[in-house]
Amino acid sequence: MLYQIHEWQRAFLGPLSHFAEAGAKMLNDPASPLAQWPGVERWAAGYELMHRLGKDYEKPEFNLHQAVAHDHEIAIVERVALSRPFCQLKRFKRFSDDPDTIEKMKNDPVVLVVAPLSGHHSTLLRDTVRTLLRDHKVYITDWVDARMVPVDQGTFGLDDYVAYVQEFIRHIGAESLHVISVCQPTVPVLAAISLMASRGETTPRSMTMMGGPIDPRRSPTSVNNLATRQPLSWFKGNVIHTVPSNYPGAGREVYPGFLQHAGFIAMNPSRHLNSHWDFYQDLVRGDLDDAESHRKFYDEYNAVLDMPAQFYLDTIAKVFQQFLLPRGVWDVAGERVDPSAIKRTALLTVEGELDDISGLGQTEAAHDLCTGIPAKARAHRVIEGAGHYGIFSGRRWRETVYPQVRDFIRQFDQRKA
Repeated sequence: MLYQIHEWQRAFLGPLSHFAEAGAKMLNDPASPLAQWPGVERWAAGYELMHRLGKDYEKPEFNLHQAVAHDHEIAIVERVALSRPFCQLKRFKRFSDDPDTIEKMKNDPVVLVVAPLSGHHSTLLRDTVRTLLRDHKVYITDWVDARMVPVDQGTFGLDDYVAYVQEFIRHIGAESLHVISVCQPTVPVLAAISLMASRGETTPRSMTMMGGPIDPRRSPTSVNNLATRQPLSWFKGNVIHTVPSNYPGAGREVYPGFLQHAGFIAMNPSRHLNSHWDFYQDLVRGDLDDAESHRKFYDEYNAVLDMPAQFYLDTIAKVFQQFLLPRGVWDVAGERVDPSAIKRTALLTVEGELDDISGLGQTEAAHDLCTGIPAKARAHRVIEGAGHYGIFSGRRWRETVYPQVRDFIRQFDQRKA
């Protein structure tokens, strides 16, 4: 019922948002006589703020069409390498008309970025991908909004996530692959590679784990506490809802994106309130650069997706309540997850000093589990002054984190072995 109420609210706010958008454009248009009225800047700013507070935020595009690789401008074409009901494996194919650049790009390492399925779209890692494209062939997991997946495609749980990661690794080719997992997927990625190693399969050359809850018992954050404050039955009864009839996934049980978004806002409401007030003031002053930065951030931040109910509940129970991975008692599809079986895959863990989502030590815990990896093939980095998002996006990522990730990958790339 809550989902249907949300849809009614959306239907009510939609026309008002469009009206406000039209009003803002009319008052901002230099050709309009209304734009000459005294104080019109405040009216226009108010209309745009109303529009942005009431509008729908659709999934953003990656919009990665150009990049710089080996000191040359190159073209980027986004392709679907493999499609599954709940995820698309995407590749960002690089092109150049410079023969030397082409030859260098052929020898670049191959990287699979495993994006979180935790409310935001994979485009949240746009800056991660853009930076990696300088020196790597890049793939990414692009998760599908569960409300868009018909019920006849079946359910999707944490075990299925692990199976998807394994399928993507095999499709690309583990023998020359480097895997980077950001936040939530550090757990299923470690499970996927552990199971492949236990079976005697070829595993990736390296795995880089960034800001993830390998062992949430270490330095628990408010996110960890929220997951343990209530029993699993509470989550089933209060945050799981059914997709209404106006979506392809009608009837599917999900953890709705609008609830996750409300949770994001509730973590720091004053910050978001101040940000919107600053946006209004920027529009009034005519500070268009800062106003555009606000638009870009919230176009991404406010675009959320529904998570399959089984996956969400599995994550709450197995990762945050039962701690199955660090306790060594996690079975995936009947197979025990044993990280000590990994021997040929190098391990780099990265944490932010000020991370308020995955506390210090939670990702580093992977080293205590991966005892089969030689010490010389393992490394841990703590990024001073960085919060959760700073380790994979923004200036700190580009200038501090990325060079270390790049050098670690190069050290263990096949051509360097």
